[in-house]
Amino acid sequence: MAGTLYLVATPIGNLEDMTPRAVRILNEVDVIAAEDTRGSIRLLNHFDIHTPMTSYHEYNKLSKAHVLVDRLLQGENVAVITDAGTPGISDPGEDLVRMALAAGITVSPVPGACAAVNALVSSGKPTRRFCFEAFLPMERKERAEILKELKTETRTIVLYEAPHRLIRTLGELYTALGDREITLCRELTKKHETIEETTIGMALRKFEAKVSGEGAEEVSAEAPRGEYVLVIAGRDRRELQREKQEAITETMTVEEHFQNYLDQGMDRKEAMKAVARDRGISKRDVYQQLMT
Repeated sequence: MAGTLYLVATPIGNLEDMTPRAVRILNEVDVIAAEDTRGSIRLLNHFDIHTPMTSYHEYNKLSKAHVLVDRLLQGENVAVITDAGTPGISDPGEDLVRMALAAGITVSPVPGACAAVNALVSSGKPTRRFCFEAFLPMERKERAEILKELKTETRTIVLYEAPHRLIRTLGELYTALGDREITLCRELTKKHETIEETTIGMALRKFEAKVSGEGAEEVSAEAPRGEYVLVIAGRDRRELQREKQEAITETMTVEEHFQNYLDQGMDRKEAMKAVARDRGISKRDVYQQLMT
């Protein structure tokens, strides 16, 4: 009988957030696959856990995943832990989960801390609908494409960012999204935890470094420190619809708009209804303009 793959959440800062179940599972499994064994050993020592560890990280995730799946198929139980928080969220744990499920292995989550969820519920932003982007891609073209997509995102947006890249990211967000409301969550659950509601523009001005002298950079007293979760307000759906209607009105006549839907395969009745919806007018108005 195959073993079970456990996804064990660990604290993101405060060790008191370690659950009794997480401690028990880590004690009972045959091996712990850790993203950073050097950092995780301190956690295991604190809770007197002596289970053997093996490294499982971004650079060995495919080769090591095959090894771990083989062990699971032989009946061993494996726990996955990340540097902090819930494994499988923006880390290589998701690859192992896919391989385990494909092999018919049971995957069991052991819930606990998650920085994205903690930031979201503390942000004051709508929580019913949200999107999680983790860290924005480093590759320039892909990063630009993601930012373009986020420009029309109506859901609350959650991002991770490191302190040394925060100013650059805030600048790009300001350019791409405009001056949206944002909540900056720093060092969640830790001693210097801060949760600040502001706007992207105000945050950027606050953190921007001052340049003086012969190009020497003088970092302000407000320079970013600690790990950040950014929670950004989504676009207003009605405002977005108004902009869409204005753009359509400026670029297409009613006849062109109507023909565009016919070319997509709609019948005349549905096309007329779609034109009326897009332009914020009645079907009678559409019909009269088409008949003139």
